[in-house]
Amino acid sequence: MSASHKVIVVGDAILGRNDKIAAMTRRRLADAGVFAINLLSSPGSGKTALLERTLTDCSAKWSMAVVVGDLQTDNDAVRLNRCGSPVVQIVTGEVCHLDAQMTASGIEEIGLDDLDILFIENVGNLVCPAAFDLGEGARVALLSVTEGEDKPLKYPAAFSKASIVLITKVDIAEVLGVDLELMHRHILKVAPRAEIIEVSSRSGEGMQAWYDWLHLHVQFVLGNLEVVVG
Repeated sequence: MSASHKVIVVGDAILGRNDKIAAMTRRRLADAGVFAINLLSSPGSGKTALLERTLTDCSAKWSMAVVVGDLQTDNDAVRLNRCGSPVVQIVTGEVCHLDAQMTASGIEEIGLDDLDILFIENVGNLVCPAAFDLGEGARVALLSVTEGEDKPLKYPAAFSKASIVLITKVDIAEVLGVDLELMHRHILKVAPRAEIIEVSSRSGEGMQAWYDWLHLHVQFVLGNLEVVVG
């Protein structure tokens, strides 16, 4: 008589627990009228620079806060803290992504009172973060011109669920000989419904379009708009 055995699919178990926590976080954010954005990208794509400029330019318009995930150091949190908005750094150690529990802990630390936008700067990685729902209202993928036009095809999961893709550092695209039209086509091949905005945190190019996108979605969360495209 053979011994009975049980097979446990670890990935499904982990993601199932994560999704339950993410759902609770999403309800909490909705009840508080807070628009939460999960920023995904490779290391060095410009997430922190984008947030620095956004926090600085829009501080008079919205109350904003940031949860920052990194394997080690609080360098990004130190940079963002200078902008005057609340920042919580989560050091993940050897974990290559933020999960819903980590994010919920960061939100608990910040609080949601009088907050309009919560930015979640995920760990720089185009693989693991794509699998974890954090309870965000929108997923924003960044793609730097320094990374090459084919990154969306190589890492489709990171882009396929994005509401918007920001092509960053466009001020140096011409110098690098980047084919921006090809980059757009590759993004739309894996994320056909995503809005695409070309931005430069350094020059300011495209930043107003990014702020307009934020404004539209914040108004939707507050119930002032019935439909949001993107």
